[in-house]
Amino acid sequence: MQDTKEKYWSPYVAGFVLGLVLLATFVVMGRGLGASGAMMRTVTYVVDTVSPEHVDNNSYFAKYAGGDKNPLSNWLVFEVVGVILGGLLSGLMAGRFKWKTEHGPRITPKGRWAYAFLGGGIMGFGARLALGCTSGQALSGGATLATGSWAFMMVMFASGYVVAYFVRKQWI
Repeated sequence: MQDTKEKYWSPYVAGFVLGLVLLATFVVMGRGLGASGAMMRTVTYVVDTVSPEHVDNNSYFAKYAGGDKNPLSNWLVFEVVGVILGGLLSGLMAGRFKWKTEHGPRITPKGRWAYAFLGGGIMGFGARLALGCTSGQALSGGATLATGSWAFMMVMFASGYVVAYFVRKQWI
């Protein structure tokens, strides 16, 4: 149960600030926010470290690594590192940083972690198939009024409601 004494940002203020951050990325970097590109570049870096020959002979990996190219030398990698460090710093400053797994009464912490990794894996796979993640698609694409991004957002939220119906028993 959430402690009512804890102070959180208003979702309206947080949404407004996120909009300003998104606007700043368009102005400064010439493109919007996204996260899956950083994960793909990290995986490419690991593959290049383990088997550089595979990277050099694979057209997909060769676009990002191989030779003198460093796949981690991309602004998306720095963006995600900043998000992680910013979240950690925010939790520490607010006194809310704890090692704890939130779960309902009908699921164990291990089960919760299993569902989290399964869902994250499915979303990550889908992000690579779609050549972008939910943040890139919904935030950046939605901000540019791209029709496909708005269709994606509607389907994503509708899917979330449908899936929530089937997993809600885990939380009540």
